[in-house]
Amino acid sequence: MASLDEQILRATKEIVVKFIEAGRISPTGFHEAFKSIYATVEASAKKNGTQGTPQNTAGSAPDSR
Repeated sequence: MASLDEQILRATKEIVVKFIEAGRISPTGFHEAFKSIYATVEASAKKNGTQGTPQNTAGSAPDSR
């Protein structure tokens, strides 16, 4: 399994690539956007620790049929 720092870097890279594909980040704003996204992902990951796979907190309660 990859280290936490490596996972943070990979997640940041994936997010930045999606933003570039969507036209939300231009080459001139890449540096600042990458730093900001990295800091956000890092803060979130380190806040949650190494609890494993993130839980789906946005889903609805199971059906009680």
